[in-house]
Amino acid sequence: MHRDDLADLYHGYIDCLNRQTWDTLGRFVHEAVTHNGRQLGLAGYREMLEQDFAAIPDLHFIIELLVVEPPRIAARLAFDCTPRGTFLGLGVNGRRVHFAENVFYTFRDGKIVSVQSVVDKSVIEAQLG
Repeated sequence: MHRDDLADLYHGYIDCLNRQTWDTLGRFVHEAVTHNGRQLGLAGYREMLEQDFAAIPDLHFIIELLVVEPPRIAARLAFDCTPRGTFLGLGVNGRRVHFAENVFYTFRDGKIVSVQSVVDKSVIEAQLG
């Protein structure tokens, strides 16, 4: 897949997440997708995302940095949101937090097959004081 095509596909994926159009998730995510080494499959990946949106109703993905080297993408995603209750083991309880997630994706057959993700938890801890 060409670099520009892969970047366009990724932007479509982020739009799918932000609009929560779960029925179209399979256009972007492979049936055999893994997340941080765990085999989730498409249904499990969708469930994970739905749980994220349930816990963070104002969740919105913003691409801050995007590097495309087919078949991989590296992205820094920015968030400004108000998670309910506990988030990443921290008692956020509806307070607004700003943080970033660094994510590495591998694509196969034009779909995301592997996601490696790290959230900058220390930035959230600092905001919670």
